[in-house]
Amino acid sequence: MQLVFIYGPAACGKLTVATELAALSGFRLFHNHLTVDLVSALFEFGSEPFVRLRESIWLGSFREAAEQGQSLIFTFQPEASVRGDFPERVVSEIRSNHGQVVFIELVCAESEIERRVENASRSKHGKLRSLAAYRELRDSGAFEFPPLPEPVLQIDTGTTSPHEAARRIATHLRGAAQQGVEPDAD
Repeated sequence: MQLVFIYGPAACGKLTVATELAALSGFRLFHNHLTVDLVSALFEFGSEPFVRLRESIWLGSFREAAEQGQSLIFTFQPEASVRGDFPERVVSEIRSNHGQVVFIELVCAESEIERRVENASRSKHGKLRSLAAYRELRDSGAFEFPPLPEPVLQIDTGTTSPHEAARRIATHLRGAAQQGVEPDAD
């Protein structure tokens, strides 16, 4: 079982790339907003019950998938309401069930992120769509997070199409599997 953990800032194309990767790999897609939307219906975003329940759902879902041998793609935006040790707990959970975590970092120039934030396609999953709100959150430190594990790939989505980014990830996954190499990067 592999958990492809795609992380990067808001509006860098995580879900778009992950959707392309799911089509290429056959892996199931468990994107960040599935859980955020569920938990925010119950608790205020960032509140202690929100944080606990969201992480419990994430980790429980990863555990169940690993136990069933179901590979997943997960999208994650590093931000201050997530506990800093979350990535380490993900790795521990997956490895304890004989799986592997593959960290992929998507990056994008700030000017491109600001251009994309107000894109209408972001409304489908209730994503942040206000440039003013994005800037306020960014400037207040809401997107601060401890360094994540070293990625096996870092892809600039400002210069790489979503399909090409997904193809590069899929190629890496196939190559690691053929060589019997564990793609963990920590």
